[in-house]
Amino acid sequence: MAWIYLLIAGLLEVVWAYFMKQSAGFTRLWPSVITFVTMGMSFALLSISMKTLPLGTAYTVWTGIGAVGAFIVGVVWLNEGVHPMRVAAAGLIVAGLVLMRLAPAH
Repeated sequence: MAWIYLLIAGLLEVVWAYFMKQSAGFTRLWPSVITFVTMGMSFALLSISMKTLPLGTAYTVWTGIGAVGAFIVGVVWLNEGVHPMRVAAAGLIVAGLVLMRLAPAH
């Protein structure tokens, strides 16, 4: 169950990052509210997952999902540039997440 909580927490990190961008420096009410609500939910689920997952694993996977997810959202919905080096960097993050998941926890 911890991995499911962690996955949802990472996806919520993507949501709050997107809405933080939409909040225009917290000057727009509803994007700001959505940012803080999803941020709180993301932190709560990360915390729950850390009851059984190692700190390094949980935090790395959470930030990795957020980083790659935010990159994808930026490219798809915000028309941010796609450069081969940016795609390679995202691929390396994904590779790191897979290795972190497969590595023994002790």
